[in-house]
Amino acid sequence: MASDVRVTAPTEERNPATTGIDTASTLEVLTLLNDADRTVAGAVAQVLPELASLVDHAVESIRAGGHVHYFGAGTSGRLSVLDAAELLPTFNAPDGLFVAHHAGGAAALVGAVENVEDDVDLGRGDASDLTALDVAIGLTASGRTPYIAGALAEARARGARTALVTANPGAELTAYADHLLAADTGPEVLTGSTRLKAGTAQKMILNGFSTAVMIRLGHTYSNLMVDVVATNAKLRGRVVRILQEATGVSEVDARAVLDRTGGELKPALVALLAAVPVEKAVAALDAHGNSVATALAGLTAGTTK
Repeated sequence: MASDVRVTAPTEERNPATTGIDTASTLEVLTLLNDADRTVAGAVAQVLPELASLVDHAVESIRAGGHVHYFGAGTSGRLSVLDAAELLPTFNAPDGLFVAHHAGGAAALVGAVENVEDDVDLGRGDASDLTALDVAIGLTASGRTPYIAGALAEARARGARTALVTANPGAELTAYADHLLAADTGPEVLTGSTRLKAGTAQKMILNGFSTAVMIRLGHTYSNLMVDVVATNAKLRGRVVRILQEATGVSEVDARAVLDRTGGELKPALVALLAAVPVEKAVAALDAHGNSVATALAGLTAGTTK
């Protein structure tokens, strides 16, 4: 018989509010789930100061040439893969800037692969290419997953900044983390089913982390996604609409400027908002880290001297 482990974590405790869920009506089941979900945002709010610190360090690391690496197994791994994958179409993030390592690889995304989350050496191997410029973020609801232990230990040995995202304030792996993000979501509606509240908290933390990093790196202008990759008709229409909303020009004028920029939104924005030729807008963006706000400030400062 294979060895087993008794996990001690809030997510493994029995929720007294849902002991009768198996005989409840469908609406009652859904209400219990919804009521539980309402508590997740409050739990995540408690870790925002530490999350802000992690964001700031990640931005510094990326600007220095580093990368962000997620490590997870099961639900945690799948959530990290989703977050990393969505950064390219949403923010045009460079390939490899955020890397998601899922225990067991692609096969484990859609099915269970035996024992991979218990493999410390697999975690170490997946983190073996990290450097001191990188950020390693391990995700484990229980706070004890051996794969994550191996990954964070190896990342730390290589000088990378480490973080642990967990639903267990008393996580065993706390010692491996420079940043502890323990959103205490408590017992699950279904005991031990961490794809529920704990998974929702992880999704919220990842959303907040990656979005804030992208904002700090200049991938937005105001609350507009100005680095969106227009890979389909809906997104091409969104690019035109964003340009109109930000500048007040007509659709005809917006499309005309986009034609001159090869469909790139940022130089079109700067050209229209600063009333400069496209070539000057491109140069301003190149000189100011590809940030629309900073490029506009630089152009304005230049015209007032």
